[in-house]
Amino acid sequence: MRRLFFLLLLLLASPVFATGLLDNRPSATLGAASNSADFLPVHEAFKLSLVQADAQTVKLRFVATDGYYLYRHRFQFRTEPADIRLGAPNIPKGEAKHDEFFGDVEVYHGVLDIELPRNDPRAFTLLVGYQGCADKGLCYPPETARLSIDGQGAPLPATAEQGWTWKSLLLFFLAGVGLTFTPCVLPMLPILSGVVLRGQVGGLRGLSLSLAYVLPMAASFAVLGALMGLFGAGLNLQARLQSAWVLVPFAAFFVLFALAMFGLFDIKLPQVLSSRLDNLAHRTKGGSLLGAAVLGVLSSLLVSPCVSAPLAGALLYISASGDALGGALKLFALGLGMGAPLLLVATGGAAWLPKSGPWMNTVKNAIGVLLLGLAIGLLSRVLPGPATLLLVGLLAAGVALFLGALEFVVKTPRQRLAQLLGLALLVYALACWYGALSGQGDPLRPLPPPTVAGSPVAAKADAWQTITSPAALDAALAEAKAAGQPVLLDWYADWCISCKVIEHEVLNAPQVQPQLGAFRLLRFDITESNAQQRALLDRYRLFGPPALMFFAANGSEMTTDRVIGEINAGDFAQVLTRVRGQLGL
Repeated sequence: MRRLFFLLLLLLASPVFATGLLDNRPSATLGAASNSADFLPVHEAFKLSLVQADAQTVKLRFVATDGYYLYRHRFQFRTEPADIRLGAPNIPKGEAKHDEFFGDVEVYHGVLDIELPRNDPRAFTLLVGYQGCADKGLCYPPETARLSIDGQGAPLPATAEQGWTWKSLLLFFLAGVGLTFTPCVLPMLPILSGVVLRGQVGGLRGLSLSLAYVLPMAASFAVLGALMGLFGAGLNLQARLQSAWVLVPFAAFFVLFALAMFGLFDIKLPQVLSSRLDNLAHRTKGGSLLGAAVLGVLSSLLVSPCVSAPLAGALLYISASGDALGGALKLFALGLGMGAPLLLVATGGAAWLPKSGPWMNTVKNAIGVLLLGLAIGLLSRVLPGPATLLLVGLLAAGVALFLGALEFVVKTPRQRLAQLLGLALLVYALACWYGALSGQGDPLRPLPPPTVAGSPVAAKADAWQTITSPAALDAALAEAKAAGQPVLLDWYADWCISCKVIEHEVLNAPQVQPQLGAFRLLRFDITESNAQQRALLDRYRLFGPPALMFFAANGSEMTTDRVIGEINAGDFAQVLTRVRGQLGL
């Protein structure tokens, strides 16, 4: 649904960025300074079983042990072979949790049943990806379980997987209505109504003629949507859309479409084809049901530059969904929306339509801006957070300049209001750029969090050496041993909420920072969670981050002083004091 929301914003509204994680587990105490025996292995904490696998449904059951929970957004389902497609998973609504660093997510305690619609009778292997945490503060690395699914019965009809909802069809209809109010389309409405209706406005005859035009036009769009759905299904774009090789070209297409909306060039059919269609349209007589139907089909092929760019974006979106039926219904709704003003004219309601004017260029430019926003949204999946924030700031600054934020001349009240909005966007752009240079990546919270006055956070920000491989860790520990330095090793991952809490609230706390200078600070980043990193977890008998480990100057680990899971700043300061006393520091 997220991609659909982006599409509607592309046509009518403004893009929204950012999703998050969360956790509101209770504060840990000194009891967190323990060993891994306090936590269960991942396969005991989260038990997965296959409940049902028939010709229509694959049903899975997760059982989270008391004190552990699973994240909804971390579920992933893939098949081997990859050409076997499953429907959208039916996952019940979870418990809402909030975290000040990551925002809102849904989690599950206890028993969770998930149903996967099935439309292929062949046997396959189901790869189930999941991730969970313990209430005490330990986050397990992402896990992937493999389940063998037997072949079942006859294939289901193509409609078994419903890739559309009435809400999505309404959004596409509204998008079609919005496309009508562009400078390339609205001025043509009187001409079009004259050709199609031939003066037969009002009554049943006018309504039937307009429907004879609108329905074939919408049906032609539906055929395009179905073909793009089949095209996307054949390429398995829904899965490949997570790859930079697909996301980057898609984003480039949307940038080109945006430039077309800004008037840099036109997107049209080849001249040879368009001229032949024009001649055919001119020879078609209006005023009859057949003539109106023919004109409707031809007009769907001769879409104007103002419509072709957003329409191409819609086709790209549908090709990525791989849903032929849903694609057909969505573009049919889009065509109905584009034809709705003509129906209004045919029934004598033309007075309700707005008049042509410069405001339509604003609509056209707004669609171009939204296309750029969608391009940034796609690239955000493969770009680092700060790079995405830079692009968001650049887009906001461009819109601000377009609204006249820096044009200090005499303006009308409406222009002054637009300038005020532009100034606000310019301030937001500056905040995005500052946040990006500070390492931030959230467009909704671009500025870095404030630091406590007098704390040495900034001075210690680069004191940590981040490593990602076991070989690099062994080398760093050997180097510290040779130099006679004790080591504090922090186990970290981007997907670990407690790691963020420890990084921001514990290791940067005023009572902790002064004591860190006695140690060489190493941070092992297990975000990727590859086989080598998992083997290292096994070597140190850890289930996952967060964990804080101490090594003496002779290189031996001080195992009794391990901190597993979340801990507050005051308790960790006491741990540091105790360890420094044992080391004579």
